[in-house]
Amino acid sequence: MAICDMCGNDYDKTFTVTRGDRQGTYDSFECAITAWAPGCAHCGCRILGHGIESEHGFFCCSHCARAALGAQRSDRVNESTGR
Repeated sequence: MAICDMCGNDYDKTFTVTRGDRQGTYDSFECAITAWAPGCAHCGCRILGHGIESEHGFFCCSHCARAALGAQRSDRVNESTGR
């Protein structure tokens, strides 16, 4: 059995996440997400999808990017312009 790096649970079904030189052992996706997923620079929620990246950080959605930066980002694609 191994111990979860996030919550300390001693569990027989842990798994390891590795990216580059970083590695962690977890007992659930919840713990792995808490440890690895970036937090939105505006609201703090964990970003599980693509999100929006700027030079000022990562945002979970265009609303948070606009609220924090006044950015003109959108969650929709304009079919006429492709943007």
